[in-house]
Amino acid sequence: MRIGELADVVGVTTRAVRHYHHVGLLPEPERLANGYREYGLRHAVVLARIRRLTELGLGLAEVRDVLAEDAGKDLAEVLTELDEDLARQEEAVRERRGRLRALLEAEGGLPAEGPVSPELAALFAGTAHLSDSPMAAKDREIMAFLETAMPDEARQQLVSSLGEVLGRPEAVARVNEAYALLDALADAEPDDPRVAEAARALAECIPPGLFPEIGDLDHEDSVLRAFYEDLAPAQAEAIRRTLRILTEERR
Repeated sequence: MRIGELADVVGVTTRAVRHYHHVGLLPEPERLANGYREYGLRHAVVLARIRRLTELGLGLAEVRDVLAEDAGKDLAEVLTELDEDLARQEEAVRERRGRLRALLEAEGGLPAEGPVSPELAALFAGTAHLSDSPMAAKDREIMAFLETAMPDEARQQLVSSLGEVLGRPEAVARVNEAYALLDALADAEPDDPRVAEAARALAECIPPGLFPEIGDLDHEDSVLRAFYEDLAPAQAEAIRRTLRILTEERR
């Protein structure tokens, strides 16, 4: 058989046959005097087995284990591992669908910041009326980022601390005032006297558990630098002063 005939018999493409040759799964036949490869029944049997195994979901490395005569795994062992892996994938898919369902069914719909945990989405609802505040919108984006990037324990602490801030009307009023002061600094210079007022107002909104450890403020990490660069100069200075206030209060 020529390569096209072999591919047709087994139900694969000639490109797949050449790829299996390239990765060493299918032995290459000797070429005839005219330069063509001549395939026999043994090649068709091996190629059919490769097709069946890949259709079951095995990767090519696993197929190689099955085909190799001296492999440490037999077919039953490889298929058992595949079944266990598929079961783990099914469980992961169920969990993801559950999270998606909770987001889609959440009261008020998805937040503008995109998919977040139901807990954080509920907290964002407490500042939904601040849609005209650029600083409030930016703050929610940062919180959504932190929730994604943080380990589970730190994420739970973040949500709990935010709940403390947004769970009381007087606290929400202070947050609104701080956002208004920060928004007013959009066109100000870093030495504007209102910077100090905004920093103090923001510091009073932040509970101790929200940022339990504040690093060396003289050596900003890349995330903090990127955050400052996304703000107006006076707003960035207000945030820097806020962190200094919190650091001094916790010493």
